[in-house]
Amino acid sequence: MRSLLLALAAAVVILGVALTFPWLKIPLILSLCYGLAALGIVVLLKAGQISFGHAMYACISGYVVAFVGKHYPALDGIVLIALGTLASVVAGMLIGAFVVRYREIFFGMLNLAISMVLFTVLGKFYELTGGTDGVRINRPTLFGFELTRDPYEIGLLLVVLALSLIATFGVQRYFRSSGGQALAAIKTNETRLEYLGISAKKVLWKGYVLSASLCGLSGALFGLSQGLVTPEMGYWLRSGEFVFIAILGGAGHAVGAFVGALLYEFLKMYAAVLVSGSWQLILGAILIVIIYFLPKGLTGLFGKRKGAEGGAA
Repeated sequence: MRSLLLALAAAVVILGVALTFPWLKIPLILSLCYGLAALGIVVLLKAGQISFGHAMYACISGYVVAFVGKHYPALDGIVLIALGTLASVVAGMLIGAFVVRYREIFFGMLNLAISMVLFTVLGKFYELTGGTDGVRINRPTLFGFELTRDPYEIGLLLVVLALSLIATFGVQRYFRSSGGQALAAIKTNETRLEYLGISAKKVLWKGYVLSASLCGLSGALFGLSQGLVTPEMGYWLRSGEFVFIAILGGAGHAVGAFVGALLYEFLKMYAAVLVSGSWQLILGAILIVIIYFLPKGLTGLFGKRKGAEGGAA
């Protein structure tokens, strides 16, 4: 109950900031989109696996939103989000059936290889995909209402906030379920899991599909907020950003993905202003500090605090 109240309070604060400073609406939406994608990476980290190509699912979802929206302009934005996410789920089921046979660096590099194939295809087939220019997304209706830019961005922020809350509590509940515990067991002792009669590949496949769906949801929302999708959405650097955020926030709790995403987006924004040509240097230095002093990420601080309180009691 306490976690729910804290999450709702955080959502109210974010909404209040967006209303007070309208120019922050898009950065906040993008931060939450990154958080959803990073949450997908956190699911894999629970199994001790990491993907350097998960941005492909955000890209697949974004392009589905663009293509469907282009050919069926009467469809509502919520329907487009659902269709984009569904496409990523299907892609995750198919690709996951192959990649879950591998572990560690092989798992990560296979995802990277597949994502780069997608990136190349999107860039080469200009007549269909628009090449590197991408495909524009016309502003759809939202819950049946045709909105101008400002109300549309507020409505989209509310949708992203609601979906982020649902995803956070859903994933955290999954981590505490038998399926989530089995997923974590792949990291600690996969052989023992097999001895218990549980298929590690099947457990990882389910986690992989969940991970792909979160990245897909992120891509659909990202595309609608930007009004444009390009192959860069699926580039390996974008996948690296998702991994960066997941490590920054920590895999100890689902909320860590969003804490890391908000910090990352605003650090990047202000670093780009203050040190325009070297903002990557600042982010890299911060990642080194986090890994060295907080190997469990920012959410590791809460674990230490609870441990200290328990010891004092």
